[in-house]
Amino acid sequence: MRWREIGRAWGTSEAERQRPYPCDTLLPEQTDAWYRGVTVHAAPAALFPWLCQLRAAPYSYDWIDNFGRRSPRELQPGLTELALGQRVMYGFELLAFEPDVHLTIRARWPERFLPPLVVSYCIAPDGEASCRLLLKLALVIRPGLSGWFIRRAGPWLDWFMMRRQLLNLKAFAEAADRRARQA
Repeated sequence: MRWREIGRAWGTSEAERQRPYPCDTLLPEQTDAWYRGVTVHAAPAALFPWLCQLRAAPYSYDWIDNFGRRSPRELQPGLTELALGQRVMYGFELLAFEPDVHLTIRARWPERFLPPLVVSYCIAPDGEASCRLLLKLALVIRPGLSGWFIRRAGPWLDWFMMRRQLLNLKAFAEAADRRARQA
């Protein structure tokens, strides 16, 4: 992958970028998409509860996006009980989900400040005891100075935060899966 493409497609293959994502139909006017992916050495059933934890915290850099509060290091009770419209992180709402398969959210901010966007976190089985956590962020970038800035800097700013989030979720899911196998 070329250096320029890392910000737009970190950790994903061409086939993973071409596959359908739940967010594809939820933002039909999308003008851009960014992808992220990591291999998680755990079963999808061990990873999905950690995606549900996004209802409590962003799991990225807590000092930036969680107001300095530490994201929970243990699964919080009740967060796997999903319902459409629930708040996810601070500025998103749950649009669609399928247990052990995907969680899809939409930004809830004024579109005059930031572009409309929808994000799908997808779990793709990858062998007997591992899976791929794939993310597609679909957005609408409007023309103008703000659109120019988002097109140039947005993928890198998002990569910085999302990379940390996905690696954190991977680590928690792998630890939970190890504990479950030892029990």
